[in-house]
Amino acid sequence: MVTTNTHMQNPRIVAFARGDVNGDRVPDNVYIMGVPEPNAALIRQLTLIIQDGATGYTYRIPLKEDVGYDPLLFLGDFTGDGVSDIFITINSGGSGGITFDYVYSFVSNNLRLLFDSDVINEQYQYAVTYLDHYKVEVISNHNKTKYRIDISLRGPDYLNEIYGPNGKLKMPISGWVDPISGLYPIDFDGNGVYELYAFQKVAGRYHADGLGYIQNTLKWNGHQFALEDQTLAIYGSPL
Repeated sequence: MVTTNTHMQNPRIVAFARGDVNGDRVPDNVYIMGVPEPNAALIRQLTLIIQDGATGYTYRIPLKEDVGYDPLLFLGDFTGDGVSDIFITINSGGSGGITFDYVYSFVSNNLRLLFDSDVINEQYQYAVTYLDHYKVEVISNHNKTKYRIDISLRGPDYLNEIYGPNGKLKMPISGWVDPISGLYPIDFDGNGVYELYAFQKVAGRYHADGLGYIQNTLKWNGHQFALEDQTLAIYGSPL
């Protein structure tokens, strides 16, 4: 929803970028504004502000998740149309380090939401299962890909809680994969069009029991950001 007025009290500019986002070749001013909490880093009422560089007209777009920390704003072409899109990421401040992430197009002053991390988190689901003989299986349901993590170099205290002397599981154990906790605009092929590089933590028995990160490269296909590449980066194990 685009509005032309605001009820924000004592708002401040918390992020700023300048570039042509509507395609008229005149640089526009793009802001994120919000109301900081007194004596805290938390910011409320986060709102995207676009000021048309040619007309001075201002558009205000309340963000879906409008409370968080350290909002970041970046302008770059994600669709290949030669016009900069608007990339926003906001730290949730939760223990999982989850981020709220959006990409907007504003071509011809028409706002389109191209990417919403909530939607991707729903689409990309995983299963994490401990197996016999010091293995953990991670299945990515979206692309039907299976990974195996060898945890045999973990410390004996860790392994002895999970496995018997014969390497068999003492009981079934499942882990999980967090929602996106880091999203980065990267032009992997150097053609001036950015992809999205998303990180999701793989956790074992508890959240601090990190096993690695799913790393998804998402590329605009003309309709949506689709999976271009996926890797599983594992944590090193202390000897």
